[in-house]
Amino acid sequence: GAPEREVIFMLIKNGTIVTMNPAREIIKGDILIEEDRIIRVGDCSGARSDTVINAAGKLVIPGLIQSHVHLCQVLFRGMADDMELLDWLNKRIWPLENAHDEGSLYYSSLLGCAELLRGGTTSIIDMATVKHTGAVFQAAADSGIRYLGGKCMMDAGSENAALLREDTTASLTESVDLLQKWNHACDGRLRYAFCPRFVPSCSEQLLAEVKDLSGKYRVPVHTHASENKAEIQLVERQKGVRNIVYLNRLGLCNENLILAHCVHVDRQEQQILAQNQVNVVHCPSANLKLASGIAPVPDLLEQGTSVSLGADGAPCNNNLSMFVEMRLAALIQKPFYGPVSMPARHVFEMATLNGARAMGMSDRLGSLEPGKKADIVLIDTDKWHTRPLGAADIYAQLVYQVQTQDVCCTIVDGKIIMKEGHLLNVAESELKPQIEQAHKRVCERAGIE
Repeated sequence: GAPEREVIFMLIKNGTIVTMNPAREIIKGDILIEEDRIIRVGDCSGARSDTVINAAGKLVIPGLIQSHVHLCQVLFRGMADDMELLDWLNKRIWPLENAHDEGSLYYSSLLGCAELLRGGTTSIIDMATVKHTGAVFQAAADSGIRYLGGKCMMDAGSENAALLREDTTASLTESVDLLQKWNHACDGRLRYAFCPRFVPSCSEQLLAEVKDLSGKYRVPVHTHASENKAEIQLVERQKGVRNIVYLNRLGLCNENLILAHCVHVDRQEQQILAQNQVNVVHCPSANLKLASGIAPVPDLLEQGTSVSLGADGAPCNNNLSMFVEMRLAALIQKPFYGPVSMPARHVFEMATLNGARAMGMSDRLGSLEPGKKADIVLIDTDKWHTRPLGAADIYAQLVYQVQTQDVCCTIVDGKIIMKEGHLLNVAESELKPQIEQAHKRVCERAGIE
């Protein structure tokens, strides 16, 4: 028979561990990892290990989970500023997405993964573009990030949406083919989700079939809703009802639905989201930058809706930092709901536990507990902006003070992916010229400076 593979143990020792376990314990101690799983948290002295990471003076946190990103758009960073959503899509994003080739999409995605991993994000829920989605999965596979996402589906829509418009059956067929190839690839690190773009660019037939396929294959549906007032008016004109009511009528509102934005949701829609356990993703930077508004997150949380966080696309945010999103998520509600409306601990839960729930992986991600996946981030707090060390509540420190450059080690599935600022799976010197060339190609093809 084949020789038995040696089991690999890793020990992270002497850290301040922000467990996010049910008791929300913060403990000084160690974490013992066997292969891709945490097997002990606390005192691990005397444990055998192949790799030892000294975490003295560091915060050890669960890997951050961004529940709404667009890796395909990272190449368009800084190219779509100062616009509202529908203009932003029509004049910039759709022409640019249409101009991607397989290579440019791969490097856009790899650049996004590199930035995310560098900043302590270990898992993402992504929406690709309509074409070449295999390149996005390949980049996620190569980078080492944990990925849930799929091909963007668009079979309706006017103006420049027509650049990406597909035949309904072809869109569904291609999505299922991609699911069969990539779902649970890389030992389960990559997973598939159906990604209809949003109601205005999807036919009722497409959305109804996506609902059935999601049930059949037991995979989530990831889409956008109620981001912008003009978009909502468009949906009301087309469908006669508001976004969430319409999606609910089609049977899509359930615990497998990941819904980005929900900025303008009335009381009835909020109740539908809560009763059906829909996963809402709050994208504060993008909602501010596109002048969309501020989602009523405290109301949603109070009604029991799980709300997680995402940076959305680089052209409607310009960076992909979870620390920026946490800080904004905490701050922007306070003028409306009062100073205690978004405590730092609740915001950190959105970035970890609620993200795990959105991914359908609450049993495996979101906290540092025995049996969970070893998706772990180390943060160096020996910085001017994080001092004095003993003064702050640790959750407040994470939400208000820590910055992406303070992340010193990122571990996914028990493998060190980023250390001291350097990605171990990505040849950075080769990546940089490829990004610039890909950017030039896409701009030329789209006719956008």
